[in-house]
Amino acid sequence: MMLHIPGVLSAEQVTECRERLLAAQWVDGNATAGFQSAQAKNNLQLPEDSDTGRAIGKLITEALSRHPLFVAAALPEKIFPPLFNCYQGGQSFGIHVDNAIRMNPVTGERIRTDLSATLFFCDPDEYEGGELVVEDTYGAHSVKLPAGDLILYPSSSLHKVLPVTQGARISSFFWIQSMVRDDGQRSLLFDLDTGIQSLNQQLGSDSEASIQLTGVYHNLLRRWAL
Repeated sequence: MMLHIPGVLSAEQVTECRERLLAAQWVDGNATAGFQSAQAKNNLQLPEDSDTGRAIGKLITEALSRHPLFVAAALPEKIFPPLFNCYQGGQSFGIHVDNAIRMNPVTGERIRTDLSATLFFCDPDEYEGGELVVEDTYGAHSVKLPAGDLILYPSSSLHKVLPVTQGARISSFFWIQSMVRDDGQRSLLFDLDTGIQSLNQQLGSDSEASIQLTGVYHNLLRRWAL
């Protein structure tokens, strides 16, 4: 499942974060690339121990914990501390798949990458190119979202970032370990949750149908959660 999650950060938060990111010291993005990814990666990145990155990353994870659409879709167990990249002057990231396991550089904790996320800090009209292209069984999907919005997709997907030919594309990227490992099961739970919320609006949460389906949702979650 690939999902656009709007309004993770407000316009004011985006502006403040961008000012801090533009003043930060960037390094070669290959610092965090795996062997295969390093062959295709050409961008700038904040160091993982950047104080600026950690502060903005904390802001992002706190915002996500309060965002009902993200929580319903991701069912997050762990979130890897957000990282930050910048593409400009023709930089790009060729087709690749994300590493299955990432290690938190601060805690040493390992996280299984079930879901990948990109949060945009620049509006689409501020740069040319730079589309995130994600491939799945239904073809290739091109993504270029407003600042403050996030795209969520399975980490098993092949994906790439097209060359930025004008301007700069600044974003945060990170991974989520979900309570439900299987993408198909997670998608079914999200569809069921969405349907229950719609039913609650029509009939009320105390209706017999809502109560029954809510029970089904939690029993499936109980069965599938790791």
